[in-house]
Amino acid sequence: MPVHRIIRIAAGIALATLLTGCAVTPGARAQAAAEVDQAWAEADGPLLAAAIAGPWRGDANRARDLHRHPYQTLQFFGVGSRVRVIEISPGAGWYSEILAPYLRLSGTYIAANAGSASALRARFAADPARYDRAQLIEYDGKAPMLGAPGSADMVLTFRNVHNWVAGDNADAYFKAFHDVLKPGGVLGVVDHRASPGTPLETMKKSGYLTEDLVIALATRAGFRLDARSEVNANPKDDADHPNGVWTLPPTNRHDKADDAKYRAIGESDRMTLRFVKP
Repeated sequence: MPVHRIIRIAAGIALATLLTGCAVTPGARAQAAAEVDQAWAEADGPLLAAAIAGPWRGDANRARDLHRHPYQTLQFFGVGSRVRVIEISPGAGWYSEILAPYLRLSGTYIAANAGSASALRARFAADPARYDRAQLIEYDGKAPMLGAPGSADMVLTFRNVHNWVAGDNADAYFKAFHDVLKPGGVLGVVDHRASPGTPLETMKKSGYLTEDLVIALATRAGFRLDARSEVNANPKDDADHPNGVWTLPPTNRHDKADDAKYRAIGESDRMTLRFVKP
């Protein structure tokens, strides 16, 4: 039986218990609600796995699962199928094609873009079965605003912070994340990782950031570091390449003769950090 049908049945049973009982006590209401929550919690993992395995995902994107570890990463951040998630600068939509279908039934997926999002909008419109409930917002990259204060459960950003650091406006982004999240909301960050003590100018040129810098940005905005994960670590990457992180796959900005060398390294070593808004 499909997972979503199991959930609907569980929710229906709980609702029927509430509506048909002669005397519905607060305890009975709480028990019914807990049963529904438990059903959703048990279904979240299979729902996420199904979205990652979805046949709508292109072969090139699937191939990058080996480096990006979407299941483990999203589980670490605590993404559940009933939350309101804002993904910042989703680009061509690598994570959109996982998150939007996953959240479609009972959550909310919002793709937030600095400037025009016409390409992603067209992609969503072309596949309503997956993206009809996905939302798109466009914001000013110099003064980002992502929605009503306290309106989101989670903000996620994948390999974007280095761009904001290079553009000297990272503080504005982290403030916007803090503003839009509810108290207790989660900020999940994945980015290319530099060695501790790397100078700022080197970070700006290479695309690799120290964990200390990202933690400082988040802390200044009011976040608390909740946990770190090594799920996206790559010990083969020493973060020292002639064209920075763009030397490595998937950009591959290197001489053709060095292709085997950089493919053997794979994608970058990445930090994976979870912050909480107190």
